Amino acid sequence: MNGSTPPANPTASTSASPSTAPSASPSTAPSASATVPPSASASTTAPADGKPSAGTGFASWPTPTDEQPVSSTIEVKGEYDGSLKRFHGSGALGGSGQGEGQDPLFELADGATLKNVILGAPAADGVHCTGSCTLINVWWEDVGEDAASFKGKSSSARYEVIGGGARKADDKVFQHNGAGTLTIRDFQVSDFGKLYRSCGNCGTQYQRHLVVDNVLVTSPGKVLAGVNANYGDTATLSGVKIVGDSKKKIVVCERFKGNDSGDEPTSLGSGPDGRSCLYRDSDVTYQ
Repeated sequence: MNGSTPPANPTASTSASPSTAPSASPSTAPSASATVPPSASASTTAPADGKPSAGTGFASWPTPTDEQPVSSTIEVKGEYDGSLKRFHGSGALGGSGQGEGQDPLFELADGATLKNVILGAPAADGVHCTGSCTLINVWWEDVGEDAASFKGKSSSARYEVIGGGARKADDKVFQHNGAGTLTIRDFQVSDFGKLYRSCGNCGTQYQRHLVVDNVLVTSPGKVLAGVNANYGDTATLSGVKIVGDSKKKIVVCERFKGNDSGDEPTSLGSGPDGRSCLYRDSDVTYQ
C-alpha cells in the first residue's frame, strides 16, 4: 500500500493505475441473509487513532496530522493515502451552501481508493466516485452538500466505505446517483438527515443496492436508508446500533416511488418488507 504523503499540488493525480472494476453483475437483488461483499484486507481498516469511543468499540474521531486547503478538485487514480491530513475547500471550493452541482474536493476514477483522509469545513461536495471505488478510514467533520456521491453507470459497479465517519449533514451523507452496489461497513454517523439515498429524481435512473453492516448511528437523524422500490432497489442492513433515539424517531429504511422527471419522489412507507428493505428487528439495536 502506498503510505506516502499526498502530493502538495491538489490538482495532481496519483500515479498508480486504477484497478479494474468488478465485472460480475448481480443476477438477483441481495437478500436479507446476503453476506457483505469482501473488503480490502482488515489491515487496511486501521482505526483513526487506535482509541475506541467509550462503550462503542468504534474508533474515536481522529486528530488531523496537518491541514491542506484545496482550491481545485484532487483527481485520484489508483490509491491516495492522505496520512490523516485535514482537507478543506478554499477559493472556488470554499463555499458552504447546500446547492446541487458543486464540485468535489476529491474525484475518484474507476477502481480508485481514498484512505486516511479528514474532510473539514467547508467540504464542498465531498467525494465523487465516477466508477467503482473504495473509501477507507475517511472522516467528514462537517458534511457540505453530500459526503460522497457514487456515479458509476454499470450494474457491476462496487463502492465500499470501510471505517470512518460523518457528522453535521443537513441532508444526505451518501448520495447514489449511478448504478451498482454500495457497502457501508464499520462506519459511524451523527447529526444527519439521511445516511443513504438512492436518487429519487435523477434524469437517468438505475436499479441500486445498499449493504449496511456494523454502523453506529447517533441521534439526531432522520433516515438511514432511502430506496426507490419501483426501480427494484434494495437495502440490506445488519449490525445497526442507534444511540440517543429512545423514541425511535430515526427511520431505518424508507421506500419511495422514484422518477426521472425531477419531481419530488413519493414516500411509499417504511420498515422491513422482504423486497426493498431487507432486515429484521434484531438487526437494529438501540442504546
